Amino acid sequence: MGAVRKSESGEDIRTELPEDLGEVSDFFRAIGKQIKLLRERAGLTQKELGELVGYGERLISSVERGVRTPQPELLVALDKLLNAGGLLAIAADDVKSARNKARLRHPAWFQGYVSLEVDSIETHDFATLDIPGLLQTEGHARAVYAMRQPALTEEMIETRVAARMARQEILTRWPRGMSSWVIDESVLRRPLGGWDVHAAQLRHLLEVGRTRGMVVQVLPLDRSEHAGMGGPFILISPKGRPQHAYIEVQTSSRLISDPDEVRIMNARYNVLRAQAYSPEESLALIEKILGER
Repeated sequence: MGAVRKSESGEDIRTELPEDLGEVSDFFRAIGKQIKLLRERAGLTQKELGELVGYGERLISSVERGVRTPQPELLVALDKLLNAGGLLAIAADDVKSARNKARLRHPAWFQGYVSLEVDSIETHDFATLDIPGLLQTEGHARAVYAMRQPALTEEMIETRVAARMARQEILTRWPRGMSSWVIDESVLRRPLGGWDVHAAQLRHLLEVGRTRGMVVQVLPLDRSEHAGMGGPFILISPKGRPQHAYIEVQTSSRLISDPDEVRIMNARYNVLRAQAYSPEESLALIEKILGER
């Protein structure tokens, strides 16, 4: 199905999504429906199923709706747990190629970074304007894309949301890589999407911050020194490759591989972590903001 836009003369122009992209979306939705059917047949809630396989309720929900790419090992575990008789396990062989196609759902200027992220073993993210993509809830992501200017079509919004949720699979694999985030306090106080959406996002940050191997820190507004005045950036280490840095503004992006530039940004990130609240203090602040409503 394509999106419809108006030409300068007022005529309808239909723009089609790539055919293989539509097939990928259908594939993930079909797997999700199978999981939901088998779960309900077993008399389990999403929360109960998640607890049995070591995943959160939110992730199980996303997989069932086809907006989160299922890990092959999750499909194998669910196949045994739900007595699927190989129905889910056999699909695990097709997931990797489908995930590669799913990267096409990202804007072209972002795909270079995503190709590194898929194989990353270490990621560190400094955020000043929004919740980092890997930590966004589905509701937050949808609200952010819906407020884009110029406006995106409804179909493109859903495509981008699905792509963002699919990226988050790297946080669920095992062994888990090292991940940390330094988030400016202003981001936590800006209720994008409305308070209900924002509150769910803050609760998710608490969940992530309490997960082994993941560190969430907040850079408070009252600091008189700030090492990140140059803007947000990400440090990423793909397996078997040197560390890169990534920056973006508007629809432009840059992957940095020069060792000297990456070293400087690494040093800058270390200073930001020292200037930020400790992980424990950061979670306490998030809880405080939640309690202010």
